[in-house]
Order: sequence, then C-alpha cells, then structure tokens
Amino acid sequence: RLRKFYNLDMILAVGYRVRSPRGVQFRQWATEKLKEYLIKGFTMDDERLAEPGGIDYFDELLERIRAIRASEKRFYQKVRDIYMTSTDYDPKNPVTQDFFAIVQNKMIFAVTGKTAAELIKDRADAGLPNMGLTTWKGAGHGRVLTKSDAAISKNYLNREEVSTLELLVGQYLDFAELQAKRRKPMTMHDWIEKLDSFLSVNEQDILKNAGKISAEIAKQIAENEYDKFDAERRTIEAERADEEIRSLTNEESQFFILSFIR
Repeated sequence: RLRKFYNLDMILAVGYRVRSPRGVQFRQWATEKLKEYLIKGFTMDDERLAEPGGIDYFDELLERIRAIRASEKRFYQKVRDIYMTSTDYDPKNPVTQDFFAIVQNKMIFAVTGKTAAELIKDRADAGLPNMGLTTWKGAGHGRVLTKSDAAISKNYLNREEVSTLELLVGQYLDFAELQAKRRKPMTMHDWIEKLDSFLSVNEQDILKNAGKISAEIAKQIAENEYDKFDAERRTIEAERADEEIRSLTNEESQFFILSFIR
C-alpha cells in the first residue's frame, strides 16, 4: 500500500500543539529526551543503535565520541586518573606535572613525526590562511583565531592526522584502563614504557627524547607569527570598512542627486 510521508519539522510542531492523548504521549517523550540532553549533554536511542535498520548513524556517533575523548581537557583528565594509580605518584613532583606533556608529545610525534613544539615551529605561518591552523576552539561558531589558539599544537593537524590521533587516543585510554584494572604495581616510568609498547604495536614512531625545540621557543614563534597575522588581518578589515563607507557615501550621493532632479 502507499504510505504518506510528512516533514519531520511539521510532525514536531504538530506534536507540541495537538491536545489528543497521543499528543500528550509525544510531549512526555520529547520532554524526557530534552531533559536528559540538558542534564547529561547527550541523549541516545540505544535500541536503534544496537539494531540498525535503514540509515545508520553509528559510525558518526563513534567519530564524535573519539573527537571528544581526544580533546585536551578530557584526555588530560583520563590520563591523570589512570596515572594516579602509580606507586610513585606525587602531584607536587615536577616529573608528575610534566607527565601529561610527555604523553601528549609522544602522541603528536606518533602521528606527525614531530614533537608538539616542532610542529608549531614548522606550521605556524602568518602568510597562510588562518596562520596555518586547521581548527581552534569555537572556529565553527564564528569565534576568531586568538594568540592562545596559535600556541596549541593540535590546532595545526590536518584532517587525516586528527583522525589518526583520535583513534590512537581512544585505543590508548582503553589499553591504559585495562592495565590499571589489573592492579599490578606500576611506576610513572613503567607507564611511559607501556605507552611506548602500545605505540610500537600500532607501528607508530616513538619519541625517544624531548625534541629539538623547547615549548617556550615554540610558543614565542607562534606568538610572533600571530602578531604579524593579526596586524595584516586588522589592515584588511580596516580597508574593507573604508570601502563599505565609500560605497554607502556614493549611494547616498546618487540618492540626493536623483531626489533633487525629481
């Protein structure tokens, strides 16, 4: 038999307005989903994802979860939680404070063959669009590139590198959590060796030293390039504003002349 199909936006709009028992059921269901989203930041149809039929968005869901797990704050939090189980863990020890930077550096090196500092030095360029950055916080919502964005190595990764990094981070966090659950006594050095073993199994390059460029020098390079980039951006914006003013002035002049002739 023939089936009628309706626009989803129309269905939602009608569902919130109709006063029938079915409409009440819809609003209860929608409110439950909205409440879960507002509290947790997500809502899912577990059954639909577990038993796909028709268009399947599961891969998209996994990709978005990988991106979240690889975000700097989330990754730092998970790494910190795992390494707090180390027998020699001391939050005040400089070695502990540098530990996350070491792990992050090894991950960046595995993907690019460069340390985070070397990556910034090689890719920060005031002459390139967006200074060579491929992304930054709020980039998709109109937020302009700032100096602090220019000093973050991950912002210079291309799409393929980002995808590889997200896969590595996800696998490594699972690997590290499994190691932690075994409750085998581990030192900070042991965890570094486990990370190297993990990268070796995945046939990734392993960083053996701190690299040729310090984080301080890389930050200075990024900030210098940003200053040049920002100065050029401001010049272009000023010229564009002047052009718009001239255009408006010309239009007003033409309007005055036409009004006078009439």
